[in-house]
Amino acid sequence: MVAFGGHKTSFIGWTLLGVLSLMCYCEFLIYYVVLFQCSWPELTPGREDEKIAINQKEDPVRAMFIADTHLLGTRRGHWFDKLRREWQMHRAFQSAVTLHQPDIVFVLGDVFDEGLWSSENEFNNYVARFKSLFNVPGDTELHVVVGNHDIGFHYGISPYLQERFATAMDAPSVQILSRRGVHFVLVNSMAMEGDGCFLCRPAQIHLQQISNRLKCTKGTAKCKKTQKFTQYSKPILLQHFPMYRESDINCSGPDQAPEDEKKQKFRERWECLSRESSDMLMELLEPRLITTGHTHHGCHRIHSDGTHEWTVPSFSWRNKNNPSFLLGTFSPNNYSISKCFMPAESTVIYVYLLGGIGLFVALTVCSNRRKWTRIKNS
Repeated sequence: MVAFGGHKTSFIGWTLLGVLSLMCYCEFLIYYVVLFQCSWPELTPGREDEKIAINQKEDPVRAMFIADTHLLGTRRGHWFDKLRREWQMHRAFQSAVTLHQPDIVFVLGDVFDEGLWSSENEFNNYVARFKSLFNVPGDTELHVVVGNHDIGFHYGISPYLQERFATAMDAPSVQILSRRGVHFVLVNSMAMEGDGCFLCRPAQIHLQQISNRLKCTKGTAKCKKTQKFTQYSKPILLQHFPMYRESDINCSGPDQAPEDEKKQKFRERWECLSRESSDMLMELLEPRLITTGHTHHGCHRIHSDGTHEWTVPSFSWRNKNNPSFLLGTFSPNNYSISKCFMPAESTVIYVYLLGGIGLFVALTVCSNRRKWTRIKNS
């Protein structure tokens, strides 16, 4: 009887060890295994803009771009779904930051899923959760672009909603961040309506001021020294909505939209910026790169002037089976982009299924072997 009790205890112990090992891999180690395969893109000397002189001693800026985290609120989604998605995003983000150590991280809008409907207490809880899940080391910056789920589409935005998000997340409608001569311009897509509203008019004025400063620094306009940046470079434009395009039909890649969605026509000011606003941004900023979100699917396109636009898919597995994010290496006269894929949720499910079956078979064989050994020796 003592031997049987010992065998039963051993069986339970091995079962628990196997289950915990499987969970440890699927819920923790897999993120490091997959994300370790990513690396920062190298700057290609042949792509340098020779018209821009730079300080060769300064290191390039390494930036990470994610989009559409859609942290669930109190109204939509099951509590377990909320818990699961937040754990996945937390582990993926922290693993990526630990492995790649970016200088700066950008979140391209729709940080919250129910930001526009949240009460003051709910919103404060939202902000605290975001800062906990996406906390970064002291030497890494994190900046947020506002999305329609954070404050609403243009027609539904109030000064209160705009100011609440901008204050809590340090995310004004338009801002420029200059790091080692590299300029990042962050824009509120819903402020690009062009109708002179309380949000749109100040945003357009600020964009014009940034444009003037860039021209002053470049030397195409005469300005006071205080109006110039210390280094001229073409800016990187970051916003939530994609620039104007008819659909995702020309997008490709493993994280592209399903074929039926790719054929759906985009509505201006809903799925993308209007043609007029897109032209205005291109004219004022002359960006060398554009990064956007909103569609929840990946897309890379090249505009008629040669400017590359990368649409980053949702960072949440609730919206995408195979999420990804961008890594960018920037100098004032050059840049390079690479895409990092996170573990596909279907892969995690398969690992759980195969691991569970393998564990069951191994324990069954081991148990039967011990049983036959006892019978043989009796």
